[in-house]
Amino acid sequence: MRHFINPPACYEWVIEGDVENCFGSIHHGLLLAELGRRVTDKRVLALVRQFLGAGIMTEQGSLAATPSGTPQGAILSPLLANIALSVLDRHFQAAWAARTKNQRVRDRAKGRPSYRMIRYADDFVVLVRGTKAHAQALKEQTAEFMREQMRLTLSPEKTQITHVDDGFDLLGFRIVRRPRPGHAPVAYSFPSKRALREVMHRIKELTGRTTTNLSLEALIHVLNPVLRGWTNYHRHGASKRCFAYLSHYLWWRVVRWLRKKYPRLTWKQITRRYWQRTWDGVNGARLAWPAEVAITRYRYRGYRIPSPWSDPRTNPNHQTAAVAGA
Repeated sequence: MRHFINPPACYEWVIEGDVENCFGSIHHGLLLAELGRRVTDKRVLALVRQFLGAGIMTEQGSLAATPSGTPQGAILSPLLANIALSVLDRHFQAAWAARTKNQRVRDRAKGRPSYRMIRYADDFVVLVRGTKAHAQALKEQTAEFMREQMRLTLSPEKTQITHVDDGFDLLGFRIVRRPRPGHAPVAYSFPSKRALREVMHRIKELTGRTTTNLSLEALIHVLNPVLRGWTNYHRHGASKRCFAYLSHYLWWRVVRWLRKKYPRLTWKQITRRYWQRTWDGVNGARLAWPAEVAITRYRYRGYRIPSPWSDPRTNPNHQTAAVAGA
């Protein structure tokens, strides 16, 4: 993402795509046809077809049919959404491949737009190098293509056009371009406010009165998977200050939890028993403090990311343009 926003690429406008009820609107026939492009085993295709048409159990205990869509919350659903929306990837790839590198250079010199799409499942953005009018026209073209070719609806209200200086959210990150004194402005990626609120709410739930029956050792074992998962996901952004703030919040939540668990102990007794520079369990269990996680910025590798699908030896039909754009 930063590779496209920073110089020399300088994509400045962002179309934040939002598909209305994506998981509930995926067409089964189109999805199975797309799946059949990669999977030739009829037994696997039959199993997926049965999974899609199995129906769902309502709150009243009756079985409701599922003529379209994939079950939300199922392990297979994000993968099926990726497969169904790969039609959109090929649409952008074809538009990009239709122009040579020299033609794209001339287009840029004449002020014509260029764009890149970045997507995971139903979350996608289109970066546009041009004007806001170019981005608006591309938004309408994309909505028409999805309606006619994929039978999906791009929400006109929630699909916004944003300037990179104002920032936008994608997959738990807040991405915004900021100026630097004496240098060209660059893009930064932070944990989004929503992602931070969610992990703080989870910590608050786990350190509430309902868990005071646990030992500190058990509480640490419950908290650590949440902390490690969240910090490892966000450690590739500019997250150091956010991690420090989360560690501060975690420290006070554990303090309040211990005061609720041992209302008759004084603060000196609690610190003497549990404070060893960090809150540690009796048997040596230690909290995974977010502030101690090292920040490692993601190195852009373009199309060189190893994958069996991008290896021509295992997939001769693979197209080189893995990231779509035009």
